[in-house]
Amino acid sequence: MVSEVRVRFAPSPTGYLHIGGARTALFNYLFARHNNGKFVLRIEDTDRERSTQASVDAIVEGLTWLGLGWDEGPFYQSGRTELYRDHVDRLLDKGRAYRCYCTPEELELKRTRALAEKRKPIYDRTCRERSDHPADRPYVIRFKSPLYGTTAVRDMVKGTVVFNNEEIEDFVILRSDGSPTYNFVVVVDDVDMRITHVIRGDDHLNNTPKQIFLYNAFDYTLPLFAHIPLIHGTDKARLSKRHGATSVEEYKRQGYLPEALVNYLVRLGWSSGDKEVFAMQEMIDGFSFEGVSKSAAVFNPEKLLWLNATYVREKSAAQLLAMIEPFLKERGWQYNSQDAKLLKLIDETKIRARTLAELSDMMGYYFKETVEYDQRAANRLFTADSAMHIEHVLSRLSLLNTFSREGIEHAIKGYASEAGLKLGDIAQPLRLAVTGGTVSPGLFEIMEILGRGVVLKRIQAALQYISKGIVAET
Repeated sequence: MVSEVRVRFAPSPTGYLHIGGARTALFNYLFARHNNGKFVLRIEDTDRERSTQASVDAIVEGLTWLGLGWDEGPFYQSGRTELYRDHVDRLLDKGRAYRCYCTPEELELKRTRALAEKRKPIYDRTCRERSDHPADRPYVIRFKSPLYGTTAVRDMVKGTVVFNNEEIEDFVILRSDGSPTYNFVVVVDDVDMRITHVIRGDDHLNNTPKQIFLYNAFDYTLPLFAHIPLIHGTDKARLSKRHGATSVEEYKRQGYLPEALVNYLVRLGWSSGDKEVFAMQEMIDGFSFEGVSKSAAVFNPEKLLWLNATYVREKSAAQLLAMIEPFLKERGWQYNSQDAKLLKLIDETKIRARTLAELSDMMGYYFKETVEYDQRAANRLFTADSAMHIEHVLSRLSLLNTFSREGIEHAIKGYASEAGLKLGDIAQPLRLAVTGGTVSPGLFEIMEILGRGVVLKRIQAALQYISKGIVAET
């Protein structure tokens, strides 16, 4: 029984924060919070050539945006070299590791020969019992893996998985340039950081017996393991860029809400009854590995869009205005955060928007001096007949004492009834004139929000547009 649950998220800073990595971080975070434990962030930057500060920044910003705050860290493996070297020396002194002088060319020859003989291409332990140490030859340090028997990984998701020790080679723990390898440093770090539960993707399952060898060699207590099935695309292949956006940063840029993405990620491989929408505290309260699936989860972009739209609708207009600020600025649109009409427009529009980017674009007509017409809609709706009807409506709207939704509705519906038109016959050309498109919140509400001056000006502009088109045709 552990005194305190301690988990870690340990990404390599060689790119963006992948959706799969974000879900791993989320499961660690939820498990720690559920058990009143600690969530540690460790940056595994031993790959000197591929690790970048930009990637570190992207990971930190992504976790922060998702609301997955860590309790300790970030720790950097690049700053822990002496600790790793000390552990290598301890293994050498105990006879549990050895220097291997085989050249890359010799290793490739051994590999080629093994494949030709239909054997597993693992290192043949040529240097395992070597006693001489040539001073002028480079070497790596390998761990002496057990030659016989089996190693059982007791996993909180997979159950017990048994590996044949004979199929596990004497793996490298220190490269010839003095840099340590993943399987070695992860054990040293997890022990040093007192990690009690290792929660990660099941692509790491095959590494686990090697890590167990190291725990045993140092007489360290094993943590509990939980290997989470990977995320696949709808074609059942491992999630990649060909399936669409795969980074947290990209979903943020597209206008997804962090709580919606977190909610979606937690449901990729974990369930709690039939419930789909969870607040963060509900996830924390209900999370356990009994609810984690043993099979791969399928990433469905449409379901994420549906969930995001649900969260968008639940936000107040003021909250959404603050959220869409980057999108409005990106489009060069000026606004006043205290604009009551804009807040009302957001309330009217959010019902149809699935992302913050969509919400911003749907309201573009509010910020523009003039609107650009959807050309296909204009070709269909802007005709000589519709121009005649629009002119009559313009006259009635001009005479309204109060430019209110009720007055606007009465004027337009009244004219349609008198002219023997269906409401849509006049409402759609008017909507196109006022907004530039055929999809928007209620026409009467939109006209009231835009105000008399803007509405009349845009209707007049539409009439001029239609008139020019008619003249051009004749």
